Amino acid sequence: MDNVAERQEVYRMETKSTSLKRRKAVNSIMIVLTILATLLALTPLFSILGYVVVKGIGSLNLAFFTALPAPPGEMGGGMANGIVGTFVLIGIASIIGVPFGVMAGIFLSEYGRNRFGRVVSFLTDILLGVPSIVIGIVVYTFMVLAMGGFTAYAGGVALAIIMIPAVTRTTEEMLKLVPNSIREAGLALGIPQWRVILFIVLPTSLRGIITGIMLAVARISGETAPLLFTAFGNMYWSTTLRQPIASLPVQVFTYAISPYKQWKDQAWAGALTLIIIVILLNIFARLLTRKR
Repeated sequence: MDNVAERQEVYRMETKSTSLKRRKAVNSIMIVLTILATLLALTPLFSILGYVVVKGIGSLNLAFFTALPAPPGEMGGGMANGIVGTFVLIGIASIIGVPFGVMAGIFLSEYGRNRFGRVVSFLTDILLGVPSIVIGIVVYTFMVLAMGGFTAYAGGVALAIIMIPAVTRTTEEMLKLVPNSIREAGLALGIPQWRVILFIVLPTSLRGIITGIMLAVARISGETAPLLFTAFGNMYWSTTLRQPIASLPVQVFTYAISPYKQWKDQAWAGALTLIIIVILLNIFARLLTRKR
């Protein structure tokens, strides 16, 4: 009996050891596959970023950030008006798009369990898939023609329409991640629902909402098609928002299709500047929402 018990114990130990080795081998294989998948996903990103840096870094200088575009065929000049114009358009779009997007996301998450909420959700999904050039044509029809010309306002509204559904969907999903027990605890203390949402639920999901807003800003920062129909572009400084305004995406597009090497080089520099702007905005947002 003792021999049988010993053999059974040895068998169990060998089986346990074999199972442990098998699990370790599978774990190692999956870790390697995960690393390879991550490298595969990051390779196009860093390839594009590296190529833009190599092509554009040579044209970045002080004049590029401070001077107006040079006349066709002449050397020098910069994209100062385009850089400022991009920030102006992003600012207008954010002033319109962020409040509407966040409020729509709050409604869908907290009050949208009805027919009207389903309609709003459906329209949000449709707007997410509408090509940006179509939005530009719509704004051209209802704003540019009505105002009698291209304006910065029209460009900002077009970008805001692109921004709203992205912010709405992100806000909704982030708020849904907040446990219902937190809402119930606030309501149990006698706090009105709107105060629970404003002072408890929103701060809990603030980091995710800010990330979604930054992703929306990153998307509109590179939009060209809607701006061709709304803000149009300007080779000089815009003195009012009721005038056409320059923007980096439009200037990059214009320079890229030109026959002048100087302009093509500056187009690469403009693309690199756009990437830098988006990175700086994301870093700034992370610093604002970091845990203290």
